[in-house]
Order: sequence, then structure tokens, then C-alpha cells
Amino acid sequence: MGDDPAVTLGDVRKTYRVGEPVHALDGVDLTLDRGSYTAVMGPSGSGKSTLMNLVGCLDTPTEGTVTVDGTDVTELSDRDRTSLRGDEIGFVFQTFNLMPKLTARENVALPLIFQGVPGSRRTERADEILERVGLGDRGDHRPNELSGGQRQRVAIARALVTDPTLVLADEPTGNLDTETGAIIMDLFDEARAAGNTVLVVTHERHIAERADRIVHLLDGRVERVEPLRDPGAAG
Repeated sequence: MGDDPAVTLGDVRKTYRVGEPVHALDGVDLTLDRGSYTAVMGPSGSGKSTLMNLVGCLDTPTEGTVTVDGTDVTELSDRDRTSLRGDEIGFVFQTFNLMPKLTARENVALPLIFQGVPGSRRTERADEILERVGLGDRGDHRPNELSGGQRQRVAIARALVTDPTLVLADEPTGNLDTETGAIIMDLFDEARAAGNTVLVVTHERHIAERADRIVHLLDGRVERVEPLRDPGAAG
């Protein structure tokens, strides 16, 4: 899509109606440039997870527009939104979300099945990405045979295997010790350096400071945007 931003949110509102209406997001404008690295911080209930779900095409706004890779996802059918998500977005979750009966290699290759990639190429690509995250010798291990940090690296490899436009990470170091968390964040630095657009939701300041900027949310609104470094400079 050329030089278009990777993601644009225009006056986005998300209201949940469970008894009294809850305004999870209340008029958010946000642009993620291609190859940028953004962290989102805010107290519990500020709208971080809702923002992540909307950017990740897991949900749609009550009002406003969400554009991903030049496509207004609010105009798409559920099927087309699912297809866009599979092609353009890689997710990394705090709880890893790995399939326990599959090996690391099989977990990483899973998104490629939905893209129709042939079996031999899936295996080859999964091994390439596992090598990239330092787990080239763990492809045959199942999740219960890996440490927490190794499982998170498998989850990151799975997110990167389709070479997505956008990498989304929701509290990716929340279950990890400080040293392992730093290793995980190095991988996001590498993803950004490789041209991926990275969005990380975190409550940890030292994690957020790895990004180009921090978007601070409060009560469903962007309270302020804190620039940290020139977004054109990698690392």
C-alpha cells in the first residue's frame, strides 16, 4: 500500500452495553507509521486491551474508522476481516496461547496452514523463524518441555512467520523474569528493524521505553503522546 500508514484510527469510540453503557474508547485518533514502534500504557480500564483488539481486527468500533494497511476494516465482512488479520497481523499474547499437543515447529507453522502454504515450505519457514529467535534446536519440543521465555519466543516466532505488516504484543513480558523479558524485547527491536510495525501494550515503564513513543491512555482517551526517539532511527 505504498507510503500509507500501517494503521489509522479516526475518532474511534467503543461502547459496551452491560447495564449502564461503558465507553471503553471515547474518541481516539492514532496513526502508526510503517516501521514504527509504539508502546501503549495506562491504568486498568483505560482502554488498552480494547485498542489492541480494534487494531488487531478482533473487534470493530461502535463509531469511527480503523484502517489497516490501507483497508478500512470497519467496512469488511467478518470473513474478510479474518483474512486480513491472518495476512497482515501477528499477535503475541502474555499467556503464549500455544497448542500444547503441537511441537514448537508445528505451533510456528500453524498460521501458514491458513494461508495455504505447502507443507514442506511451512516446515522450512518455521525452522527459519525458530532459528531467528534462538530456538533452532527446539523445534521438536512441545510447550511443556520449554521454559516460559522459550514459549514466549515460540509465540513471537509464530507471530512473525507470515512476515506481517503489523506485530501486536499484549503484555508480552508479564509472566517473565527481567532477564528473559529483556531478551524478548530484543526480538521486537529486531522485528522493527526488519521493517515490521510494532505495537506493544504494557504496564511496565522500562518495557515501554524501548519504543519510539509511548501513547498514554486514560478513561478511553489519548491523554498524551510521549516521543522517545526519532522514529526514523532503528534500535
